[in-house]
Amino acid sequence: MSSALIIIDMQNDFLPGGSLAVPEGDQIIPIINAFSNDYSLVVATQDWHPKNHHSFASNHPGKQVFDTIELNALPQTLWPDHCVQGSVGAEISTQIKQENIAAIFRKGMHPEIDSYSAFFDNAHQSNTGLHGYLKDKNISEIFLCGLAADFCVYYTAIDSIQLGYKVTIFDNAVKAINNQIYSTLKIELKNQGVLFK
Repeated sequence: MSSALIIIDMQNDFLPGGSLAVPEGDQIIPIINAFSNDYSLVVATQDWHPKNHHSFASNHPGKQVFDTIELNALPQTLWPDHCVQGSVGAEISTQIKQENIAAIFRKGMHPEIDSYSAFFDNAHQSNTGLHGYLKDKNISEIFLCGLAADFCVYYTAIDSIQLGYKVTIFDNAVKAINNQIYSTLKIELKNQGVLFK
């Protein structure tokens, strides 16, 4: 076993009807389920925010959703409340074939810093434990799918390359919040060595 499939943030709040729904995010579920049968190791990530998370616009009076502020010296997009710990919105969709998932790595738990990547928070101050887990399993190649392509998938891919993995994104198994931005990010990812299938 040298490769793993990482399913990123397929949670109810990111799917149609959720508080931060990615357009057509549910359309990739059957594709992800089919892929998950092809890998001996499948892991998933889960946004797991406290109610007072500083990335929530509701915690900044006078600010609106999608405004940008500075948080811990980093630019921070303000989001609708989403994936609050213990909420239905934070649950991985029951439509995802979860019997294939060996481990789930939670992120975004520190209230003062966001965490898009499956590996680190946005300031790289703390890690999720995923890298150590994959190294223990002798994983050298990872395949990415899930939501959202222009945020959590993108940052996971960047960190994966920097950590020395061979990285492939299944382009038909990701959806972006903003397709125009994602098109630009894909060029950057390809230049970094990320492969697309």
